[in-house]
Amino acid sequence: MKSTLKIDHDKCTGAGECKVLCPVEVFEIVNGKSTASGVAECVECCGCVESCPTGAIEHSSC
Repeated sequence: MKSTLKIDHDKCTGAGECKVLCPVEVFEIVNGKSTASGVAECVECCGCVESCPTGAIEHSSC
């Protein structure tokens, strides 16, 4: 089963913690919100989920 990553843009404040912590550069900040443009590179480390200050990121493996 393929893992999924979801970002709740209503909760996202664009703090960028996910972008800073991600070891494979999955995230970009676009128009003040996080986007997972490189999701195919995700190594399922769960750092983005744990680091998001608003709880905006959900990952099926975490």
